[in-house]
Amino acid sequence: MNSIIVVFPKTEDGKSIRNLLTRHGYDVTAVCTLGSQALNCIDMMNDGVIVCGYKFSDMYYFDLKNALPQGFDMLLLASARVCAECSDPGIVCVPMPLKVQDLMNTLEMMCMNQARRRKKKRTGPRQRSEEETKVLWEAKEILMERNHMTEEEAHRYIQKCSMDSGTSLAETARMVISMTKI
Repeated sequence: MNSIIVVFPKTEDGKSIRNLLTRHGYDVTAVCTLGSQALNCIDMMNDGVIVCGYKFSDMYYFDLKNALPQGFDMLLLASARVCAECSDPGIVCVPMPLKVQDLMNTLEMMCMNQARRRKKKRTGPRQRSEEETKVLWEAKEILMERNHMTEEEAHRYIQKCSMDSGTSLAETARMVISMTKI
């Protein structure tokens, strides 16, 4: 679930964008008229998307972007001129006048990227046990001795076999060892 905060200087504009997003299945966490209000709203969140205009009474969009914690993305809805002047690669722009499909496709892409980042952060690389490391090293030594491979070549060979067979690296290393004992 993505946290979406809408920030526009005019309350009516913010509510219109919120209603549009809601009709397309998005949950909008808050509608704000000031950048500082948006920053207060995100204090309790880990990540999310800020959908905003370019100027608020207390700051500009780039000030808000610079104040956002890591994990938050910004979708700027502004004139083509402002979008062209926006040089920050961390800000995604949709030019006005707004095409609903452009907004929805862009927001969908941003939400998918956030979900991917969350999943990557959750899963992270698994640490090998000491026993798995020993088995892997033994299999590499066998390949290096018998097939005259370097350590890197032996590791890549085991890695490729592992990926091709859909087994873990340690399991593939055990297979290499068992094949030499036959």
